Amino acid sequence: MEGIHKSYRSHRVLRNINLTLPPGVVGLLGPNGSGKSTLIKAILGLVSVDSGRGRILQFRWPEQSRALRDQIGYLPEDDCYLQGLQGIESIQMMARLSGLHRTEALRRSHEVADLCDLDQERYRNVETYSTGMRQKLKFAQALVHDPQWLILDEPTTGLDPSQREQFLSRIDTLAKEKGKSILLSTHILHDVQRVCDHVVILAKGEIRLVDTLARLQQPTQAGLQVGVISDAERFMVALTHGGIQSRRTGECEIQVLGDGPEIVKRIWSTSHETGIPIQRIDQARNSLEQAFLDAIRDSSRITKGNPMAIDNKVPLPEYK
Repeated sequence: MEGIHKSYRSHRVLRNINLTLPPGVVGLLGPNGSGKSTLIKAILGLVSVDSGRGRILQFRWPEQSRALRDQIGYLPEDDCYLQGLQGIESIQMMARLSGLHRTEALRRSHEVADLCDLDQERYRNVETYSTGMRQKLKFAQALVHDPQWLILDEPTTGLDPSQREQFLSRIDTLAKEKGKSILLSTHILHDVQRVCDHVVILAKGEIRLVDTLARLQQPTQAGLQVGVISDAERFMVALTHGGIQSRRTGECEIQVLGDGPEIVKRIWSTSHETGIPIQRIDQARNSLEQAFLDAIRDSSRITKGNPMAIDNKVPLPEYK
């Protein structure tokens, strides 16, 4: 997508959006009011843009937005159901609107209801559903026509930790086992770390950062992340006395500079000497939270040398 601008009267919502999204799971991050939902609705053709063009799933955008929507599964942030319908009827209705025959629509509806763990609740009226059940229903509605691309707008909002983990597991399964590409719009960093391959950060209507999650979290210096049971401060002091540079990164987390066998040996020796048990030792990673905060504070657009970022000087090809 290239050169997307969108304003509501004098308020600029999207500013010169240039973006290429790869297959896989992409996390669209941004604070509230950053323009995430507007960008999604523009992709779907639900709101018109002032300028901009592109190609999505081999469709010319925005000229072929209507045909494009047939190939996309969309889970909106807001509730969208008709009172008086059972859950399975709501899913079947979306399947019928996508062009499936009545019998096939019902078969597919039960199939995705099973995938989304709706169980017997599928026969209850949708207005009686809890927040978690409504999220499952919206997910099933987005999946029922077997779309090429899924766009999920704040899908885990209002879910408890157990429900959130189950939801993220379904996303992971769809991506890794079913080969689905997914755009996950959220402000919950844990969700992105859990399932995403790439990250796009949007702030004040501008693209601030585009990168792979792995590269974004790659530290500039080799190091180890050490998790202890307790007394992280005392453990860190003991490491320092032993000549190992370290710093606190959490209540029970310590980042150690260096990652050679001798460093690991000295960490375990420190645990033995202090009597402080070690939970785990991992390769150090940069904080996604810090990268997010740095990006939204930066007034200029940031990219980190990857194929998703489009140089403003390189035009898109003319589509026939």
